[in-house]
Amino acid sequence: MMRYGVTMFMTDQTMPPADLARAIEERGLASLYVPEHTHIPTSRLTPPPTGDAELRDEYKRTLDPFVALSMAAAATEHLVVGTGICLVAQRDPIVTAKAVATLDQLSGGRFVLGIGFGWNADEIADHGVTMPERRSVTREHVLAMRALWTNDVGSFHGEFVKIPPSWSWPKPVGPTGPPVLIGGAPGPKLFAHVAEYADGWIPIGGAGMRAALPDLHRACEAVDRDPATLRIVPFGTVPDAGKLEYYESIGVTEVVLRLPGGTADRVLPILDEYAPLVGA
Repeated sequence: MMRYGVTMFMTDQTMPPADLARAIEERGLASLYVPEHTHIPTSRLTPPPTGDAELRDEYKRTLDPFVALSMAAAATEHLVVGTGICLVAQRDPIVTAKAVATLDQLSGGRFVLGIGFGWNADEIADHGVTMPERRSVTREHVLAMRALWTNDVGSFHGEFVKIPPSWSWPKPVGPTGPPVLIGGAPGPKLFAHVAEYADGWIPIGGAGMRAALPDLHRACEAVDRDPATLRIVPFGTVPDAGKLEYYESIGVTEVVLRLPGGTADRVLPILDEYAPLVGA
């Protein structure tokens, strides 16, 4: 059966995390994903990814995803909570590994780490990372976090991350840590990352997904990985019957729907529209 979740730019002006999470769970939807921006430099050297002339205000006001999702998890019993996406290259991997493991452990294994490489050169630079480096930094951060999640004594030695043998508890519920899903447009670089160290792909919007899947499968086969082990989660989708039937026909089992940011009077009617999809 298809599972449906939602993603929303959660800010200091939108419906609070606990209230939103309860409303989602009450309607039978499966998951809540929230994005991350640590800050937005006023220099604005990078054009908005949406094609807008001006960057939308919500990018400037995003809540810290781990704090917001902790409140969402605490207010619910079954709701999966996830980042969509977490800018891993902009985070200290030791601190982030601890935050991820804590949230996953306290929620009973209900956390999903959706990650991305980042589009905002200004923001990334303030964290000491260049645009050409960001994919390599992200890779090492995830591999380093997995080392801390999966070993009583974890260590990692790479170009960007060096962690000596260390103790780090709590551990996530799953033996390899929470699912890691990588967001981004299809292409050989992205698919190589997914095949090497992720549990799935988040195709934003889902356009062109069928045509891209053979390339993703070949990337998995190149590293002796079974493509059937991957989760494919179309993300930020605006639902219509034809689109959802198409996803199901190619084996998709989870779709994350777009929820507009806003207060309860704007958000709850959209959730009411999505609720009949559950079990349809």
